[in-house]
This record gives sequence, structure tokens and C-alpha cells, in this order.
Amino acid sequence: MQPIQALFISISGNTRSFMDSLTEYAKTQHANHSASPLFKAREISDVTDLAVESHPYFAFVPTYLDGGNGIDNGVKELMTNSLGEYIAYKSNRNQCLGVIGSGNKNFNEQYCLTAKRYARDYGVPFLDNYELRGTSKDVERVYQSMVNRMKTNSAK
Repeated sequence: MQPIQALFISISGNTRSFMDSLTEYAKTQHANHSASPLFKAREISDVTDLAVESHPYFAFVPTYLDGGNGIDNGVKELMTNSLGEYIAYKSNRNQCLGVIGSGNKNFNEQYCLTAKRYARDYGVPFLDNYELRGTSKDVERVYQSMVNRMKTNSAK
């Protein structure tokens, strides 16, 4: 199986922390089970040059809103736009296998709203979610979601 690739944006450090945990977990899985894929994560920011992705990837995005509730009175996304622009660049949306969202469950309907909007706007599945920095159980579940999606995608 080809490596699992992930693009992410981290504003407060929560997503970066989750990606660090996910990377370590994936390394352990690969070391213990040679059939487990390698894992590569890359952070996207405002200074990242736009490039065409030539391999499938997953997008990890937290939710930050500034105005509107995102449900019935509009939404103004804050700070995560560079990842959305990266996915939208040329044919990059065609390589995206799914979106994983994070946020704070205290925000109710707004929890993972950005990831759900990206999934809808780019025509890819909303695969999974975790709260804030996630837990070890979240890391295991998200990793397995990505492996399953890779298998489904390679069977096509």
C-alpha cells in the first residue's frame, strides 16, 4: 500500500499535536506490521507555495469562525483559508481522499463545521473527527479510517 499522506493546518497547535501523535502511532504500526503503510504529514500555512499534489492525501482542518453561526446566518472562516485554497488549487481536490475535522464540542453545531464544509465543497467524504488535541483512542480510530479509505480507493 502506498504511504498515507496528510495535509493539515494548525493555528493553536492542537492539530499539530494530534498529527505528531498520529505520526508516532503510524510509525509503530508500520514497524509492527510491515503491511501497514508509511505515514507522511505536511503542514500548510499562509506562506506555503501552492503546488499540484500528485498523490492521494487526507486533509486535517480545525474550525475557527469569526462571524455567523455557520448554520442559518452565514459563516466567516478565520485562519484556515490557506488549506482550503491549497485543496482548491488546480487538480488538488481530485487527490483528496477525505477530510478529518477537529474543534471544541462546546460549540455544538459548529463543531467540525469547517471540515464538513470542505468535504461538501470539494466533493470528498467527511471521514472522522476528534476534539481539540484528541486522545489515543482518537488517533487509533482516525488512523484506521484513513487505512480503510486507502484500501477502498486502491480497489477502484
